[in-house]
This record gives sequence, structure tokens and C-alpha cells, in this order.
Amino acid sequence: MREKDLDYKARVLDTKSDSFCGAKWYNATIWLGSGMTTSCHHPLPHKIDVEEVKKNPKALHNTPEKKEQRKQMKCGDRPKGCEYCWKIEDMGPKHVSDRIYKSKIYSDEDLQTAYDTPEDQDVDLQTLEISFDRTCNFACSYCNPAFSTTWVKDIKNNGRYESLESDGRNHFTHIHEESQLYGYQEENPYIEAFWKWWESDLHKTLQELRVTGGEPLMSADMWKLFDWFKDNHGKSDMRLAINSNLGGKDSLIDKLIAKSQHVEHFHLYTSCEAIFDQAEYIRDGLVWSTWTKNVERICSEGNLEGFHMMCTVNALCLFSLTDFLDYCIELKTKYGKDFPTFTLNILRFPSFQSPLVLPTKAKIKQRQILQDWLESNMDNKLLHEMEINQVKRLIEYLQSVETPHSEAFEMPKLLNDFKHFYMQYDIRRNKNFDTTFPKLAEWYNSI
Repeated sequence: MREKDLDYKARVLDTKSDSFCGAKWYNATIWLGSGMTTSCHHPLPHKIDVEEVKKNPKALHNTPEKKEQRKQMKCGDRPKGCEYCWKIEDMGPKHVSDRIYKSKIYSDEDLQTAYDTPEDQDVDLQTLEISFDRTCNFACSYCNPAFSTTWVKDIKNNGRYESLESDGRNHFTHIHEESQLYGYQEENPYIEAFWKWWESDLHKTLQELRVTGGEPLMSADMWKLFDWFKDNHGKSDMRLAINSNLGGKDSLIDKLIAKSQHVEHFHLYTSCEAIFDQAEYIRDGLVWSTWTKNVERICSEGNLEGFHMMCTVNALCLFSLTDFLDYCIELKTKYGKDFPTFTLNILRFPSFQSPLVLPTKAKIKQRQILQDWLESNMDNKLLHEMEINQVKRLIEYLQSVETPHSEAFEMPKLLNDFKHFYMQYDIRRNKNFDTTFPKLAEWYNSI
């Protein structure tokens, strides 16, 4: 019988410390365009010393900040940047945070080795999420110019978003030149360090390499990686995963399907959390009919070991989220339990797009809709324990958590930014909040 998540926590993590997480040692997210890194997608990123990576490519991951946080975790202290998990765990002992999921993918022996490793010593990565650049054909509402060239065009063409005052406001006031430090034709020391590390031993230690963006299918280095797997077919047991918006031209999808045939363990991740016009509103650039067509194509024609739906739970998606989960179940019925799996990542930044900004009546209603969905699907054999737990914790989150994060501004400022952001977003993107989200229209216009 598969071990329960909380039983695993008690048996493995709690025996080391109250805050131990394997991701701090064996996992990294690295943005090579900006020279930034973090241990997973929850903590805010920090700078990598460019002179250090020229001397030691492993410094892409083993930064002084991470080494200090490892020390804290071994002592049972909570690194501030890992607040997302602490908020979940503080809701009560039965709630499962992401540090369990991000630890249990590693062996018990490797986690013990991590715990026993001196804090000042470099460790080898086992799972890596990497971005080569920010080129992207989407400009999702909760994204910003740091991760999307289409967002850059918005700011260049239309200027900064005005009248924003809460945390996250600066994401929408400039083009984030620091996110792309080097031109696309320039030599980038961070990318050079990656390829040096890759060729020396990174490809030997990684269990999974996950490429994100921007949109990775628009990056030349992504296709260089595909060629490496083709040339070394059968020589690596590594899992290659890609985060794609699946909104590219047919030729790119054709190329992706063809290249996937040469990767033994290939996984695809895509993002969505709503349906039809609400999905198109939130994830600007997405065309629902095109996206669903491409989802079906990759599931039926691609050489996939797994397919994963990443849902960013924001204020607007709650009104069709259960419909989207039903869509996921339809796909599971057709293609299998792992096609797709889904995760519900609760948005914290920018705070004014958090589901917590919704009026109390709306949160109560949507929480009940989620609860009804959960009860009707509790015994569905197509759902993983992790998926059930993620719906449970979203329900609890909507009920018991009051602020998106510890430094979030007070609610009046968040509501002000919600209104001013989407008013400008509608004009810039030729959208209409009222007609797309009629259940929120009265409240929205009253702000």
C-alpha cells in the first residue's frame, strides 16, 4: 500500500527537523537570462554571483543564500522565503504542504546524505527547472515582463500601469531589463556555465530536467537539448520535462511531437485553470479551441510518459475551476490517470490577484462548489491522493487564510489595485471584465 503523505512526513522529514525540505539541497529553479535562482517556485529568487559561476558552474545552484537556508532547516528553523509551506502547515497538523511533495521524490538515503552534508559544501542537483530566456507569445494577467516578451511589448507600447499601490505594483511599471541581461546574440556567462556543468557531470546526476520560460519552444537552447537527447538516446535515464503554453504555431507543435520520440522519459507541463473565454481572459494569448486541440495532439501523438496541468489559482479562475477539473477528468478517462495530473498552486504575488481579495460571499459560494465537487469525486479512481489533497487545502485556504503572504498590503489597497489593473488590462488587451465574469460584475463596479 502506498504510504500516506503525512505518514511519510512523520517517518522521514520529522526525524531530521521540523522544517527540513529536500528541495533546498537537490532542487533548483534557475533563470539564466537574469542570473537568478531559488530552491523551488515558492521562495522569491536571488542573484547568482556571475564571477563565481565563471570559476565554478555549480555555483548556479550552491549560492551563499541557499547554504544559509540549509543550515536553518537542519536546525529546525523556518527560512522566511519558504512562507508558502509554513502557511499551509500552520492551518493544522492534517494539512500537507509542498515540502512533502518536493522531498518524497528523493530517496530516504539521499535525504539523509543531504542532512549529513556540511552546510558550506556544494551539493549536486537531482531535479532542475531552468529558463534560458523570457521569449513568450503569451502575456498572462498574473505574469509580468520579467517572464514574457509579450508583456514587455505591452509596457513599451502602452506605458506603465498607473495607480497601482500595493505589493507587486512594480511588476507592471517597467520592462524588467534585468531579467534579460544579455542580448539574444550575445554570450551569456550563465548559459555558458550551464552547458559546462551539463557536459561535465550535471547530466549524470539529474533525475529530471525541466525547462520553462518564457515559452521554451521559442528558445534555440531548448532544441539544442532535444538534439543532445537524440544523440545520446538510451544513455540517460533522466526525465526531460517542458513547461509549454501549447499555444504555438502548428509547426512548433509538430516539431515538439517529432522531437519527443527521441526522449525515453518525456513529460510535458502546461498551464491553465479556467475554461473558454475566462481562460482566454486570464491567460492572454490563449485561444481555447487551439489550446485544447494541441492538448489532444500531444496526448495522442507525443511520446509522453506523463502530462501535467499546472493551475495557478487566482481570483478569477475560481468561477470555472471545477469545470476545468472536470475537463481534466475527461482527459484522464480518455488517455489514462496520468494524462493529465493536476496541481493547484495558490497565487500569492501579485497579492491583488490572489483569490483572497474576492468578497466574502463569493469565497463562501466558490468554496462550497469546490466542496461539492470534492465529495462527488472522492472515490474517483482517476484521481491521485495528491490531487484530492490539493483541492482540500484550497477549500481550507479560502476559509482560514486572511492574507496572501506576511508582507501583503491591507485589503483596501489590494482592491484598489485589482480594479485599476483590470480596467487598464481590458483597454490594452481588448477585453471586457464585466461580460467575462458576470458573477463578479456588480462587486467589481462597486470598488
